[in-house]
Amino acid sequence: MIDKPLHWTSFDVVRKLRSILQIKKIGHAGTLDPLATGLLIVCTGKFTKKINEYMAQKKEYRGHIILGAVTPTFDLESEPEQQQEFLHLTDVEIKNTTRQFTGAIQQLPPIYSAIKKEGVALYELARKGTAVQLEPRNITIHSFEITAINLPEVSFKVVCSTGTYIRSLANDFGAALGCGSYLGSLRRTGIGEFDVNNAIDMEDILQQVTHQNLVNKTDTALQDQSSKKDNLSL
Repeated sequence: MIDKPLHWTSFDVVRKLRSILQIKKIGHAGTLDPLATGLLIVCTGKFTKKINEYMAQKKEYRGHIILGAVTPTFDLESEPEQQQEFLHLTDVEIKNTTRQFTGAIQQLPPIYSAIKKEGVALYELARKGTAVQLEPRNITIHSFEITAINLPEVSFKVVCSTGTYIRSLANDFGAALGCGSYLGSLRRTGIGEFDVNNAIDMEDILQQVTHQNLVNKTDTALQDQSSKKDNLSL
């Protein structure tokens, strides 16, 4: 269990671990966007067979949505635009709007996503200005709770099925409120029974592996010295 750092891609984590652990069979169980932090399950060796099992489990996210504008990427990867008024919204109205996004719903994924269409990632097509027809996906939002309101920021907690895009949820939430919104921050706090509080920071892993490598080199050097002394005594 890795606590993915901000600005790292999920593949960055896998690539770094593959390099420092010197292991080829490795993969992650569910992508996190570069601007998201939190729980990333990484499997190695025989445990790579469990990746699909882990990916199918419920996900828990916490973060905040910014009201009053939208962005092309539905988050802070792009600049806010189409500013609208939001101060008229009441806490009750904001909280009640979450109801239409709970249960089994259909969701359009962001055009800027890693989903592939005819072998090409959607974000690559979007950057080229290519028009793409998106198909809605069946997802389940088990719970969508507003935990704090400090306009224009709205903090939330979401428990959802695999395949859910929280960026799309943030965008759709603003559309339902009539003022637009985008994802300001996101942290994955749980996958099934796995909790981010039990995850390991990448810095800690790097330090542990570096320390272990030094120990191994020292042990090897001591063994070589001992072997040379034994040979000399013979």
